[in-house]
Amino acid sequence: MAYDLASIDATASQAEKRATLENMGEAEYESLPTNNLASHMLAGAGAGIMEHTVMYPVDCVKTRMMSIRPQTDPHYRGLVQAVTKIATTESPRTLFRGMSVVAIAAGPAHALYFAVYETVKTTVSRNNSVISQGVAGVCSTLIHDGFMNPVDVVKQRLQMYHSPYKGAIDCIMKVYKSEGMQAFYRSYTTQLSMNIPFQVLHFITYEALQDLINKDRHYSPLSHVISGAGAGGLAAAVTNPLDVAKTFLNTEQQAKVLSKQHRIRGIIGAMRTIYRTVGVKGYFKGVTARVTFQVPSTAICWSVYELFKYLLGLKTTKQSSDTVL
Repeated sequence: MAYDLASIDATASQAEKRATLENMGEAEYESLPTNNLASHMLAGAGAGIMEHTVMYPVDCVKTRMMSIRPQTDPHYRGLVQAVTKIATTESPRTLFRGMSVVAIAAGPAHALYFAVYETVKTTVSRNNSVISQGVAGVCSTLIHDGFMNPVDVVKQRLQMYHSPYKGAIDCIMKVYKSEGMQAFYRSYTTQLSMNIPFQVLHFITYEALQDLINKDRHYSPLSHVISGAGAGGLAAAVTNPLDVAKTFLNTEQQAKVLSKQHRIRGIIGAMRTIYRTVGVKGYFKGVTARVTFQVPSTAICWSVYELFKYLLGLKTTKQSSDTVL
C-alpha cells in the first residue's frame, strides 16, 4: 500500500497518525519522504542548544587539554582537576567564556543539520540503509560546519588560557583586523576532515544501535540515551587526532611554536607539526575530555531531538501504538 507522508502530516489527527503507524510500522513511517521540515528544524534547534550549553564547561577543558604549547599552559592531570583548577585559580565564569555565541549559533546550525540529514536520508533510500545514513551524514556535516566553523574559532580562542579577548565581539574584530577573514575558515578543511568521518560513524552507529535495541523506532528515551552515548563516544575516540589538529589551527598556538613565515594552514601541516613538537602522544591529547564531552552531549542531543519529534507527532511511544489495537 502506498502512503504519502506529506498528506498524512497535513490532514491526519493524532489518532489517525497512530492508526497509520500501527498499520505500516513506525520504522516504515519514518522512512517516507516528508516536507515537514519545520518540525525537524525545531527539534534540531532545541537539541543543538541543549547539547552545547549543558556540556560547555567540559568543552572548555577539552580545548585546553588539547593545547600543544610546551611549558606555557597550566598542567591539567584530568577533567575534574582541570575544572577545579580553572574555577579556583581563574574564575568559574572562565568555564563559560564564549558560550553565548555558541548558543546563538547552535540553534540554526543544528536545525539545518537535522533537517538535511532527515531529508537526504529518506531521499537516497526509503529503507534507511547504511549508504543513505552515510550520505546524509556527509551532506548535513557540510552545511553545519560551514555555519559553525567561524563560531568555533571564536569559541576556542576565548577558551584558551590567558585569552587576550574581552568577549566574542572583541575577538571577532581583533581576529579580522589582524588575520583577515581567512582566519575564520583556516581550519574548515580540517573540520570537515574530522567531522565527516565523525558524523558518518556517529549516525551509522546510532542507527545500528537503534536497530538493535529499538527496532520499531518508537519513542523510547532510554534507548535514545544509550544509542546517542555509544555513537558519540566511539566517533569521538576514533577522530581525536583530527580534533587536536583543528584546535591547533583554530587558536593562536602555532604562533607560539612557529615563526610567522612558517604559519601552518592545512591538516597535513598541522599533523606534522604536532608530531614534531610533542610526538605521537600529541594526537591523543584531551581524548578523555573529548569522549567525556561527546558521550553525554550526543546522548542529550538525540534525546532532546527524539523528544521534540514525539511532541510534534512524528513519533509515538510503544504504549500509545498498542492502544489502537
